[in-house]
Parts: sequence; structure tokens; C-alpha cells
Amino acid sequence: MTTHSMIDPRTASATIDTDALRHNIDAIAHHVAPAQVMAVVKADGYGHGAVTCARVAREAGAPWLGIATIGEALVLREAGDTGPILSWLHGPEEDYEPAVADGIDVTAGTVDQLSSALMAAAACEKTARVQLELDSGMRRAGSDPAEWDHLCRAALECEQTGAVKITGIWSHLATADEPDHPATQKQADAFADAVAHARSVGLEPEIVHLANSAAALGHPELHHDAVRLGIAMYGIDPGDGCATRAGVELLPAMRLRAQLAAVRHVNEGDGVSYGHSWIAPHDTTLGLVPLGYADGILRAASGRVKVRVGNRTVPIVGRVCMDQFMIDLGPDAPDAVGDEVTLFGAVDGPRAEDWAEGCDTIGYEIVSRIGGRVPRVLEDGDE
Repeated sequence: MTTHSMIDPRTASATIDTDALRHNIDAIAHHVAPAQVMAVVKADGYGHGAVTCARVAREAGAPWLGIATIGEALVLREAGDTGPILSWLHGPEEDYEPAVADGIDVTAGTVDQLSSALMAAAACEKTARVQLELDSGMRRAGSDPAEWDHLCRAALECEQTGAVKITGIWSHLATADEPDHPATQKQADAFADAVAHARSVGLEPEIVHLANSAAALGHPELHHDAVRLGIAMYGIDPGDGCATRAGVELLPAMRLRAQLAAVRHVNEGDGVSYGHSWIAPHDTTLGLVPLGYADGILRAASGRVKVRVGNRTVPIVGRVCMDQFMIDLGPDAPDAVGDEVTLFGAVDGPRAEDWAEGCDTIGYEIVSRIGGRVPRVLEDGDE
């Protein structure tokens, strides 16, 4: 099964292993039980395909889905998902009505956002499902602690009209991937105080959630009613050794591969790609891989990352271009046009984490950047 794209799937593709997705969800669900799992499928499922990942998550027993925008949530509804979905990133002029009409939970971190949900409820004559977000220390979104009492009391008033139901209270951690960082405990304490205050005011949320993937793996005391399973669902460790310390095996769900589009000999001293930033130190053979930064291959990978060809790893050489990059196959390379190159995601490597290390970034960026030109090919054990 393939999705529409502008690259022939024989030339290059991102294979999505749904069995790996199921394995990761199940492994973490067992690790965090009795807490529930909210499978986060924002940003088109971190580049893996939101609709596919949402389906697999539901089949694996995830009662909740998490998404950034209302538009992303509506795509899931249009694809047939009928379960609980939380959206959390709303602009100042956001129209909440489609979300309320489709039973999608929206987030309110301010009284203005709460008012928007209330107006949407009146417009479509349905109860708005709202979750309150606290800024417990991320300094990004959510209610300032000084405004929390005001937001909670306003939410209770709205709830008493029957137009709004406060379904959850949540916040987001900044440093959970660093096991001993003191900010995590400070945020945990601030969140616990905020939840206790909301309940003292009279709010009774269905779920309380704070933990992201890193906290789901490494901070069992922060699991509360649910954990938001993001990058770990896709088989990428949210921090250096988080999964290993938790005793949870994660399997990569995306394998990015391509065919060699060209193979050519170059002589010692020949310059390669833009700017001739790489000069061949000896006679060698280069391979052309038909993916580039327009497809999400970081330009920073130039000269810093290796890929797999056959049973060996070889380096990227010269600058990554918009649609292609070069690899040094070696002077006696047996490789030919059409041979397969694995960029990342094979069991024996390289991994997305290896690319992240080479590019001074995180695994999240490596997979979520893979663009729409690259076809997603499902490897589904149930099909």
C-alpha cells in the first residue's frame, strides 16, 4: 500500500512498519499501566502518516489520541476515527466550532480560549469538551500559575451552564529526558498543586496528564491518569538511554531507503557537489542518492552521516543538494545503479538517532522532516 507522492516508490520511499508501531505502543502501555496511553500523532504522525498511526494506536488499545491543531484532528475524524482526541495548539482567532461539533477536546490555557470554546458550543448546540493546560515551567503555553485560580473558576462557571465539560488538566515537561534535572521535580510539584487547587474549586476532570515519552519511560511517579506517547511510539529514544534504563525495547517504525540513481568513478583531486567542499583524497566510486533537503535530508548531514549499502556503511560526501546527495562507495565498489541504500531505520543501522547525533539535532527532527514527496509504503502484518 502506498500514498500519493511525487517520487516513484521504487526510487525512494519511507517504509512504515506497523508491527513496530504496535510493539512500541504495547511495550510502553505495559510499562505505564494502570495509566492510559494517549498516542500523539501530530505533524502527520511525526512523518509516519497520522491516519495510519492513529488506526494502529487504536487497534493497540490506546484510548486517546493527541494532536497539535484542530485541522489535524478533523483529518482523523474524516478518516473515521470516533474516539477521544485532544488538540492543544490554537491561534487567537481559531474557530473552535468544527472541533466542538465533532467531539474533539480543545485546550484552554486562558480565559479567552475558554470563551472561544463556550461560543463554539452555543453555535453548534453541543457541549464543548475542554482540557485546561497549566504552564508548570515550560514557559511556552498554558495558564500562568498566577492566573490558574481565575481560569479554574471561570471553567467551573462554564461547566455549570452545561455548555462546557472540563475533561482534563495537563501540562508539559521541559527536562524529563535528563534524569537528574531539578526542573522536572519543580514542574511536577507545581502541577500537583494546580490539580489539587482545581479539584478544591469543584472541577472533576476525567484525566490528568503530565508525562511525555521521556517521563513515561523514566518517571513512573509522574504517570497520573495518562501518558502522552510521542516519539517513543515511533521507535526513537526520547533521550540518551531513556528506553534502555526503563528496560523497554523500541523498534524503529520508519525505514528510509532509496535506489542508487547513478554510479560514477572520480579521480583523486576531483571536487564533488556544490562549492567542492569535498575533494576526493584518492580515486574512488561515488553513488547518487535521489533524496535531498527538499525531502527532509538535512544539509547538515553533508560529510557527517553514513548510510548503509549492502552490508557496509559508507559516508555522505560533498554538500547535500535539494533533491540528491552523493556517497563514497569506495575505490573497488561492487555497487550498481538500482542497488538499495538505507538511510536509516534498519535493524542493523544506521538509526535516526545516528543521523541526529551527526547533525547536532534530535531524532524527532530527522523523521518528522521527511517530506510529502517521499511515498510512505506500509509494511503491515495484518494486510
